[in-house]
Amino acid sequence: MKIGFVSVPISGHLNPMTALARRLQSRGNEVVFVGVPDVEPFASAAGLDFVPYGEAEYPVGSIDRVYSSVATMRGFEVVRHSCMDLNPDLTRVAFDYLAEKLTTTGVEALVIDTVHFFHRACSSKHVYALCTHLKCSSPRFLGSNSSGSFQQPA
Repeated sequence: MKIGFVSVPISGHLNPMTALARRLQSRGNEVVFVGVPDVEPFASAAGLDFVPYGEAEYPVGSIDRVYSSVATMRGFEVVRHSCMDLNPDLTRVAFDYLAEKLTTTGVEALVIDTVHFFHRACSSKHVYALCTHLKCSSPRFLGSNSSGSFQQPA
């Protein structure tokens, strides 16, 4: 199975997502990380294939500049600022390109860092678009069997 990964492009999210992706890859699944260009070093360091999107909107180095505003914040202020001020445009760009990238890479299942899409709460329009691409009639979760292979739940 070819599994795509989409994550918030910051290390606290990318490190665990790339670890999960590597684990799934080690169990025989084909894995590809899809993200803005600043995600590429994380995917490459983990030995994962990478497909960029949003190169014009978020060129290399832009994530550090965008998220630098949280450096002086603490606690809930960081969460509020990220979800309300920073992530909406990043999410818009993801939705602008993601369906096409999933189609061209042949992704069959998608692992999404839900914080990436929090501000829209994965509105039904966007979930429908992803489900249409993945050829499912409604959002479904993949389950792991004892061998670590993924399968559709019964």
